[in-house]
Amino acid sequence: MAEPPPAGKLILVNGASSAGKSTLCRALQASLGQPFLRFSPDFFLFDTDMLPGRGDEGGPFAWTNLRPQVFEGFFRCLPALLSAGNNLVVDSIVESREGMDRLVEVLGPFNVFFVGLHCPLPELERRELARGDRRPGDTRRDFGTVHSFGVYDEVDSTQPLEMNVQIVIRAWESRRRPSAFERMARRETETRG
Repeated sequence: MAEPPPAGKLILVNGASSAGKSTLCRALQASLGQPFLRFSPDFFLFDTDMLPGRGDEGGPFAWTNLRPQVFEGFFRCLPALLSAGNNLVVDSIVESREGMDRLVEVLGPFNVFFVGLHCPLPELERRELARGDRRPGDTRRDFGTVHSFGVYDEVDSTQPLEMNVQIVIRAWESRRRPSAFERMARRETETRG
């Protein structure tokens, strides 16, 4: 049996809904000097018909009942893909302390570069409205919390896309240890210990 490949690297982009995470991830994937797979919870939620079409209020098909297990499945996919040797560029919205803690737990053994993508609220709301495929108010909800739970290797703002790509790539190429995820994992261990 062949030796398993070395674990892949992960660039994880966090930001509010409509901040431009998917756009940044696509551009990073096209610009990085190594192959990176692009992965997102949107693949489960918006880009496919994976979820049951029924949206019973309060029943077993209700999103509030399906949501925890869908996101747990997404979180568990990341170590599987990385362990198989895949580099990943992933966009996500870290909505809670529990979600951040879970990501730190499952991604602790891996090389994770955590990028915060910031966008002013008026621009987020303009983009949300223009998209037409998001619930009104999601960006406002995310704006107040999404950057509250972690620390970043690189924090970005609303610059032209090409500039953001170069900023993230330069920061990723010159990254230092311990990474933001390593610092968060250490803090979590010290808190429990």
